[in-house]
Amino acid sequence: MYRFMKKYILDLAVTENIRLHDHYVLLKLTSTEELPEMLPGQFAEIRVDGSSTTFLRRPISINYVDRRKNELWFLIQLVGDGTRRLGEAKAGDRINAVLPLGNGFTMPQTPSDKLLLIGGGVGTAPMLYLGEQLAKNGSRPIFLLGARSHQDLLQLEQFAQYGEVYVTTEDGSQGERGYVTQHSVLDKKNFEMIYTCGPKPMMMAVAKYAKSKGIECEVSLENTMACGIGACLCCVENTTEGHLCVCKDGPVFNINKLLWQI
Repeated sequence: MYRFMKKYILDLAVTENIRLHDHYVLLKLTSTEELPEMLPGQFAEIRVDGSSTTFLRRPISINYVDRRKNELWFLIQLVGDGTRRLGEAKAGDRINAVLPLGNGFTMPQTPSDKLLLIGGGVGTAPMLYLGEQLAKNGSRPIFLLGARSHQDLLQLEQFAQYGEVYVTTEDGSQGERGYVTQHSVLDKKNFEMIYTCGPKPMMMAVAKYAKSKGIECEVSLENTMACGIGACLCCVENTTEGHLCVCKDGPVFNINKLLWQI
């Protein structure tokens, strides 16, 4: 259930910029004050400075919150001038962010070892913080991560700290060959909840699988979100409750609320 959380506009200082891949960087940022409460599945709208072509903030999922270091992580895919500018940030640079935005994933009422977290591509980003919070509350999540090749699999060591990790690659270079919905773990284990984020065709396939098995499932949509507060109507999704803004009413939705043909 959505609950109101205060939103902040913060100037965050870059502590580290780690190039994980030709097309991905991990930005770690901190604040002079204690970072606010943030839920797994929420995101930030990040201002891009120094770009002549990027006028709107960029929505980036919260990848991880390190309370010990008062540090916030963003996994950023370098796809355009805006994200490439963010990818050039150096330690000490200031980055302005509005956060936390949207709603988060539903946390189980009791600890469970039957929770499946499925991420594809940069959609693995919110799964790390979710997995950490589930483990912190006594659950033992299972991660199923998909990518094109072994080079595109990110943060596997971090995921392994919180649960079992299974992998698929389209070229078969690591884990099982194919897509996440083809992985053998789906036939070997029983699940009571699935959380997923990634390309829409992948999430629709996961939702179809969940529905066929009678498993509760939440998806984190990646519609274009320009404002982050439901004002611009760029990210509207048709649902059982009418047209809802993904940035404000999502990005996390139960699949039973979506009008997908599954």
